[in-house]
Amino acid sequence: MKFAKTVYLIAGIYGLLVVVPQYFMERQNSITFPPPINHPEYYYGFIGVTVAWQIAFLIISRDPERYRPLMLATIVEKYTYVVAVLLLYAKGRITSVLIVAPALIDLVLGTLFAIAYIKVKSSIRLR
Repeated sequence: MKFAKTVYLIAGIYGLLVVVPQYFMERQNSITFPPPINHPEYYYGFIGVTVAWQIAFLIISRDPERYRPLMLATIVEKYTYVVAVLLLYAKGRITSVLIVAPALIDLVLGTLFAIAYIKVKSSIRLR
């Protein structure tokens, strides 16, 4: 259980440190990754959903056994992003390693989440 606690705690803290600054980087991202962002609702919506997942990781880190079923969703969250980025890269729609590298970090985290899921024993708590 210590493994799962550590993995989810690190993932949550790392994610918040990487994602929250994006709220203040719309202009810079438009310059670094043209064309300019023309649907800010998608940009800020993506950041908001991602921040919510980082908070979920921190919650899971407090009691992995209790939140084990939610771990399946965290694995899906990581792998769907990785698959999307890699497919877009393969099709030439993403050319920057600055996009691919974080996806590879998510691949590692998704794999660690899967290992944590397997290691944490399921317990059904009746309330």
